[in-house]
Amino acid sequence: MDAPFRVFYHSPIGWLSIEGTDRAVTGLHFVAGKARRETTPTPVLREAVAQIEAYFLGRRTKFDLELLPRGTDFQGEVWGALLKVPFGRTASYKDIAAAVSRPDAVRAVGAANGANPISIIIPCHRIIGSNGKLTGYGGGLWRKEWLLAHEQAGNGPLFA
Repeated sequence: MDAPFRVFYHSPIGWLSIEGTDRAVTGLHFVAGKARRETTPTPVLREAVAQIEAYFLGRRTKFDLELLPRGTDFQGEVWGALLKVPFGRTASYKDIAAAVSRPDAVRAVGAANGANPISIIIPCHRIIGSNGKLTGYGGGLWRKEWLLAHEQAGNGPLFA
């Protein structure tokens, strides 16, 4: 197994810890601050930082990175479905359950969404309740609202 690497990025909504190997991004999490151990960035992590920065500057709507999220097969299916939700749009947990051919697994989809280890890049923030309301987000509901508003600018209705 490759050695883990970590870098930090100060985004408009707080510090991000970006983790990975020499080949793929394995994690992106909100952290309280940069007072943690950082390693020399690999080319993959340098590219991840560049793409995250372009995203926050409004210059990137899709990420082009090798991802290696670790989880169960079901979680992987859910995370794959999240990657298909377009920039500037939202989907419901029910939509994702249908996309993974498990229409009755709405709660399990919610749990898998909450366990997403690569926030923003795997866009768990784009998933809302069937009633159109924002529901929980590991980084805080205010960040989810900020990310959706950031992506929605110029893309039509927020909840399509």
